Amino acid sequence: MNDKNTTVSPAIPDMLTVAHAPHVRHKDSTTRIMLDVVIALIPTLAWGTCVFGLRAFLVCLVCCVSCVGFEALAQWLMHRPITVLDLSALVTGLLLGLNLPSTAPWWMAVVGSAFAIVVVKQIFGGLGHNVFNPALAARVFLCLAWPAQMTFYTAPYDRLAFSAVDAVASATPLASLKHAAFPEASLVDMLLGRCGGTIGEVSALLLLVGGIYLLIRKVITWHIPVSFIGTVAVLTFIFPQTGGRLDFMLYEILAGGLMIGAFFMATDYVTSPVTSRGRLLFGFGCGALVVFIRYFGGYPEGVSFAILIMNSLVWYIERVTRPRVFGEVKKKHGK
Repeated sequence: MNDKNTTVSPAIPDMLTVAHAPHVRHKDSTTRIMLDVVIALIPTLAWGTCVFGLRAFLVCLVCCVSCVGFEALAQWLMHRPITVLDLSALVTGLLLGLNLPSTAPWWMAVVGSAFAIVVVKQIFGGLGHNVFNPALAARVFLCLAWPAQMTFYTAPYDRLAFSAVDAVASATPLASLKHAAFPEASLVDMLLGRCGGTIGEVSALLLLVGGIYLLIRKVITWHIPVSFIGTVAVLTFIFPQTGGRLDFMLYEILAGGLMIGAFFMATDYVTSPVTSRGRLLFGFGCGALVVFIRYFGGYPEGVSFAILIMNSLVWYIERVTRPRVFGEVKKKHGK
């Protein structure tokens, strides 16, 4: 009830501001974050082009253009705002291209891009609503649909023309490790990227540099990469399949897509936990699954499958690791 003798201080409107959420804002935007990811991946793309030739760059370019195009088309057909300028589709295309062999035909890059953007991302509601990492889901889809083309790797510096008809297949380090034998490539070769594999997974050093850049820029935190790679290191050191423990552990860490998965895909904001404890648990689960699949699975690599499996468990991880609300009293059973 109002009193005619009651006065309201004129300073109150200047002290209080009523506004809708979010109430805490940050200078970073989706575009800024995605641009940092692109910058972090440029050295890896450049090295992949150097090792596998211009065709490798073309595969990545087709993936990037296709992902941006399918994003705009899907949003237009679904009557949603077209948000391709946030660069999220560009990052998906770049990651997908780097996860393909340089021998991949152009139509496979287009099909994979359509699956990543339309099926995995836009059908679920677009950025922020997808359950699985789009680039990884597309890679697994292509591996299951066209396994021969997805496992046809060439030797380093065997720069292919735009037609890969005359390409000569080369075994990857993981294929040798799968048969309990050390690969021909040395640890230095694998660190620098002088070995066979997909376009973006061969140089562990450049991927590590890109990951450190993201850590410095605070785009990602250390929890998932450290727990992911650390779990693989501990398990492979304790349970080596051949040779010395330390050498086998280092080969397992440097081989395949562990580095690009740990720094660039397992850390995806949408498909990973938000709490520190949840991220540690997520990384531990990814690392354990990678070792299990590499040891006992039918595929030499297990990074893609491991991250996708853990993506499906993020909701449960966050329920277990979410902090208790301040002042909340835990109810006892029966009351």
